[in-house]
Amino acid sequence: MFLIPSQKFEIMDQENKSGVTEFILHSLSGSRELQLFYFAFFTLFYLSIVLGNLLIVLTVISEPALHTPMYFLLSNLSFIDVCLSTFATPKMIIDFLMEHKTISFEGCMTQIFFLHVFAGGEMMLLVAMAYDRYVAICRPLYYASIMSARKCTFLVVGSWLTGVLHSVSQLAFTVNLPFCGPNKVDSFFCDLPLVIKLACTNTFTFEVLMLSDSGLMAMTSFVLLLISYTVILASVRRHSSARMAKARATLTAHITVVTLFFGPCIFIYAWPFSSLPVDKVLSIFYTVFTPLLNPMIYTLRNKEVISAMQKLRTRHVHF
Repeated sequence: MFLIPSQKFEIMDQENKSGVTEFILHSLSGSRELQLFYFAFFTLFYLSIVLGNLLIVLTVISEPALHTPMYFLLSNLSFIDVCLSTFATPKMIIDFLMEHKTISFEGCMTQIFFLHVFAGGEMMLLVAMAYDRYVAICRPLYYASIMSARKCTFLVVGSWLTGVLHSVSQLAFTVNLPFCGPNKVDSFFCDLPLVIKLACTNTFTFEVLMLSDSGLMAMTSFVLLLISYTVILASVRRHSSARMAKARATLTAHITVVTLFFGPCIFIYAWPFSSLPVDKVLSIFYTVFTPLLNPMIYTLRNKEVISAMQKLRTRHVHF
């Protein structure tokens, strides 16, 4: 017998009234002094992420010269980075000042949902950006026709839909798991592998499902990116112009950021059967550090973007 979503959530709420209603999150450090330092450090870090990425989005929107497929995809990447850094980082920052770091059951499921929406969407968007660079460098004569406005919109919408479908598939089996204790999550947010392990049932099947979904998605996207960048670098190597030398340097930086984003994801989600203390540190890379590295690597090193930002600033000063 099939249940409509509202009935499923009613059953879930009824089951958890006598079980776990909240989860206890672990901080990065038990030292009070270190927690105050982390509060200041991550507050500045988070503000830099939000302001930097939103500035890029605003610059791309306001500058007609940047209305190209590459910058359209980059502005969407910046927007996803703001979302990815916001689903858990503000709570982590507040928890540094709190003695008891807890999150409700509903809040925990919400974090899991948005984590996989934004992370899954970013994975697909990075693949789309690699495809854009492949067409631009390897098939420049056909670039305008291949990377049309319609194609770019399709790639972005497809990335978001993939993230949503991926997240729903992960949450569908998680919300119905029985949680009766313990309720301590060894991370600063509700990470799916850690939450599943707290269920009062044999979770082997669910861990296999997570491996075949999140782990396979991350691994496949990463391999596709490496293949595409390898093909692009091989094509660029045959040319010795200054433009191609710049392209090589840019692609190397892109590969570095992609590795920093996908590496922790693959490590955590491709081996869900064992959790290590380093998982907590690795989670910070793709939820906090990478969203700041993306604008620095992809756009702030770009002379066109810097010039557009200067024009934007001049325009507002004169206004």
